Amino acid sequence: MSKSAVENVDVSPVNKKENRAMFEKREKIQPKKARGDFRRLKWIIMGATLAVYYMTPWIRWDRGVNAPDQAVLVDLARERFYFFFIEIWPQEVYYITGLLIMAAVALFLVTALFGRAWCGYSCPQTVWTDLFIYVERLIEGDRNARLKLDKAPMSGSKFGKRLLKHSIWIVIGVLTGGAWVFYFADAPTLLKELVTLEAATIAYSSIAVLAAATYVFGGLMREQVCTYMCPWPRLQGAMVGDETLTVTYHGARGEPRGPHKKGTSWEDGGHCIDCNQCVAVCPMGIDIRDGLQMECITCALCIDACNDVMDKVDLPRGLISYDTYTGQFVTDPNKKLKVRLIRPRTIIYGLILALVGAIMLVTMLNRSILDVNVIRDRNPLFVTLSDGSIRNGYTVKILNKTHEARHYKIDIQGLNNAQSWLQVDGPRNHALTVTVPEDALSSVKLFISVPSADVPGKTQDIDVIVTDMESAETETQTTSFKGPDK
Repeated sequence: MSKSAVENVDVSPVNKKENRAMFEKREKIQPKKARGDFRRLKWIIMGATLAVYYMTPWIRWDRGVNAPDQAVLVDLARERFYFFFIEIWPQEVYYITGLLIMAAVALFLVTALFGRAWCGYSCPQTVWTDLFIYVERLIEGDRNARLKLDKAPMSGSKFGKRLLKHSIWIVIGVLTGGAWVFYFADAPTLLKELVTLEAATIAYSSIAVLAAATYVFGGLMREQVCTYMCPWPRLQGAMVGDETLTVTYHGARGEPRGPHKKGTSWEDGGHCIDCNQCVAVCPMGIDIRDGLQMECITCALCIDACNDVMDKVDLPRGLISYDTYTGQFVTDPNKKLKVRLIRPRTIIYGLILALVGAIMLVTMLNRSILDVNVIRDRNPLFVTLSDGSIRNGYTVKILNKTHEARHYKIDIQGLNNAQSWLQVDGPRNHALTVTVPEDALSSVKLFISVPSADVPGKTQDIDVIVTDMESAETETQTTSFKGPDK
C-alpha cells in the first residue's frame, strides 16, 4: 500500500451510516454462520453457561437435619437464600448488596480492559439468541437460504419449517422458565408437582411469563433488545478508553477498499476487498469498518470472517482484530503496539473489587449464628411497684440461625441488687433461660426491678448478655434502665 494512499485514508471511528431514518422499519438480520477461534469460544461459553443455568437447581448439598439439601435455593417461605455452604438471612441483605457492587465493578473492569466482552459472550440475551439462531439455522439453512425463504411466498414447506422452528423456540422458552422456578423450591418435588398439575398457580404463571419473554427477546427481537432496551451500550463510552482492547478495523491497512484481482499488486489498494463477510456474520447487522458503534457487542465473529478471507487471498490475518484505538492506525500487520492492561483506571477498579471482596470475606468468616435485639418499653418508661422498687420492661428477640433447637441464658450487667425474670405464658422464669426452635426467631418479655435505694438515677446504661448454652457463643446488647429523677 502506497504512502500517499495511507495519508488520504479517513480512519476516524465514526459511524458512517448517514441518512438513516430514526423510525425506519426494521430489517430482519440473518447472520451467516461463522467459523474460527472466536466462534468456538462462543460455543464453549454458551454450553457452559446454559449447563450452569439448567443444572444448578439439581445439585444437592447436605446441610444436616431440618435444612434443605438443594445447593442453590431462594427459600421464600423460610426467608432464606442458600448458596452451597452459605446461608443468608433477611437481616444479612448487605451480602447481596456487596455481591451486586462486586458484579458492577467487575463489569466496569472487564469493559475497561476488553470493551463489551460481557455482552458478546456471557450476557443471557446473547447466549439465548445464539441458541435460537442455531435452531433456526438447523431448520431453515444458513444465511442465503433463510433470506430466500423470507422472500418466498407461503407454502407447505415454508409453513412446516416455520412451525417447527417456533415450536422448538417455545419449548426452549418453557425449559428456561421452568429452570428459573426450580431455584425457588425443591427442584425434584416441584417437577413432580408441575407434571401432575399439583403445583401452585404462581409456578405455572411464572413459567409462562418467562417462557414468553425468552421467546420474544431471543427469537423475535434479538438485536433490538441490545440496541434499544439495554442501558449498557450507552454507558460503555465512559468505560472504554484509547487503551481498551476491542474489536477494531485497521483502516490504515484496509483502505482504500475494493475488489482485487488475483496476481495483481496490493500497492495501490488496501487489504480490504470489500467482500462484506464481516457484515454478513454480525448478529447486530453493523459494519465494523465504520468504527466503534453503540450496537457492537464485540462478539468478534467479524474477526473470524475476515481472517478466513485473508487466508484465501494470502494476506496476514488481523485486518479486523482485538486492538486499541491507536492500534488501528498501524499499517504494518507485523507491528504490534504494546497494550497496557495495568493502568490507573483498571487499578482503581481492581482495588475496589478487592476491597469489597475482602470486607465480605471477613464479615462472612466472623458472622454469628446468634442474633439478639433488645427493645425497651417506652410506655410506660418505668413502673413503681408497691414496695417502692422500680421496674423496667424489655422485649428480647433471639434469632437462632442453626438447624437445631438451642437453649439460651440471659444475664444482666450494670445494676446493683437487680432482680430479673422472664414472663412467658405461666409463672415467672427467674432462671432467665429460653429455648428457641431451629431457624426461628423468638421474642420473650424481660422485666428488671431495682430497689428504690439502688436506682442509679434517671438513666443508667446496662448490658443484656445472651449466651448460647450449647456453643457458649455470646451476644451483648446495650440498652438503658429508666428511673425517676432524684
